[in-house]
Amino acid sequence: MKKTLLLVFVILSELALKAQGPAVTSWLQNTTVTGRHYVSGNSTPINDADLVNVQAVQYNANYAYISATGIPSYVTGPFLDGNPSTATAQNSIFKVPLNPIENTGTLTEGGMGNIGVFINGTALFNYADGVSWNPSTNALCGGPGNAPCPGGPGSTQDWNRDAIPAEMGGFDCSKGHPAMGNYHHHQNPSAFKLDLNVLSTICNTYDADGLYAIDANQHSPLIGFAYDGFPIYGAYGFTNTDGTGGVTRIKSSYSLRSITTRTTDPDGNAVSSGPTVNATYFLGYFKEDYEFTTPSNQDYLDEHNGRFCVTPEYPTGTYCYFATVDANWNSAYPYVVGPTFYGVYNVSTVNFVPGGTTTYTSTVSVKENLLNNVEINVYPNPANEFIVLQFNSLVKQNINVELFDITGKSIQKSIIYQGSTITNFDTRSLYSGQYILKFTTNSETVTKKIMISNE
Repeated sequence: MKKTLLLVFVILSELALKAQGPAVTSWLQNTTVTGRHYVSGNSTPINDADLVNVQAVQYNANYAYISATGIPSYVTGPFLDGNPSTATAQNSIFKVPLNPIENTGTLTEGGMGNIGVFINGTALFNYADGVSWNPSTNALCGGPGNAPCPGGPGSTQDWNRDAIPAEMGGFDCSKGHPAMGNYHHHQNPSAFKLDLNVLSTICNTYDADGLYAIDANQHSPLIGFAYDGFPIYGAYGFTNTDGTGGVTRIKSSYSLRSITTRTTDPDGNAVSSGPTVNATYFLGYFKEDYEFTTPSNQDYLDEHNGRFCVTPEYPTGTYCYFATVDANWNSAYPYVVGPTFYGVYNVSTVNFVPGGTTTYTSTVSVKENLLNNVEINVYPNPANEFIVLQFNSLVKQNINVELFDITGKSIQKSIIYQGSTITNFDTRSLYSGQYILKFTTNSETVTKKIMISNE
C-alpha cells in the first residue's frame, strides 16, 4: 500500500511539473549566494551584498511571476570603456505568459532596454545602444559624448549603431555590461575566451565565466525567455525542426550586404545617407548593414531569429529563439531576438504578485544527473601555479569542489555556483605529485585526477 501511494505521488508530481512547463521550472533560484564584481586591475573579485539569480517563482493558470535582482552569479566587470556604472539590484518581478501565442497582426520591434530575461534573472537587450547617424550633421548622435538624435532618446534613424562591435571594449568577460546599473547582455552569454576565435582579451586577466559554455556536441540549454514569452536557447540545436538530424550550430539568416556606400536600406529603398564604409564605420557597424535571406535549410532561422522546433524541454515542439554565433562562435546578428518578435509582446514587470498563485520550489537537485552528463574541463594538467575547473554546460545547482592529496587529506575547497561555469585553485604552495579533485552535488559525486608539477 505504501509503495502504491508513493508511486501515485511521484506520478502526480511529474504531471504537475508538466502542467507548469519550462516557463515555471527553468529558472535558477537562489536565496543565499550574493554577487561579486571586478574592478580594473584587480583579478580578485569583490563581494557584494545583493543576491544573485532568481529569488522566487510563483505561477497561476496563465502567468509565471519571476522575482529577481538581475545580478548573475558569475563575476561582473570590469567595464573598460569608462562606463561608471556597476551591476546593481533591479529587484524586478517579471510576468511571463505560460501560453505564448504567435502575433498575426502588426509585428512588434524590440525597443531600447529589456526585450527578454535570462534564466538567472539578468536582462537581454537587443542590438541597439541608442547611437545613430545624423545626416544633418554627418556625425553620430545619441549616447554618451554625442549630440542628441532628432526625435530624442530612443528614436530610430535610418542608420542605427550595432552595440556588439561598437561597444566591444566595454563588455566584461561574460559579454555583458550595465546601463545605469541594469546589467545585461546583447548577445550569447558565454565567455569571450571560450570562443574559437577570441575577439577580446579581457578574460586573460579575469575568469572566463558566463551563464553557460557552448558545447558543439549537445543541444544547448534553455537560457531565457523573450518578451513574447517564447524560449531562448543557446547556439546549438537539433538539425531538423522535428528533433532529428543530430546536433548542429543553428544559424542566422542575416548576412552583411555588399555595399560601399550607405544610401539604401536592406530592402533597396532610398534613405538618408550614412557614412561611407571605411575602417571607422566598417560594414557591420550599423544594423542596416545586414540583409535577410529566406532560409532553405531547417538549421537556419527566420527573420525573428527563431523557428518552430522540438527541444529537450519541449518534446512536442514550440517556437524558440537561438543565441546565434558564427563558425568561430563569435556572436552573429541579430544575436538573439529580432529585429521583430514572433509572438505577441506579453512580458512585463509588475509591482506585486497577485493573490491565488502557487510558489514553485526547484527540484533540480534530485532530478538532474549533472556531473555524469557533462564534460568537466580541468586545465592545465599537469598544473603548476593554478588549476582551472570549468563546466562545459549550464550549471543548474551549486557544485562543491574539493582538492585532496594522495593520502586523502583535504587541501582546498571551492564552489561553482549555479548559473556560472568556473572556479580555480591556487597550487603554488603544493608539492609536486598526484592529487584528486572531488565534485559533489546533493545527489552525485565525481572525481578526477590532476598532476601538479612545481619543480
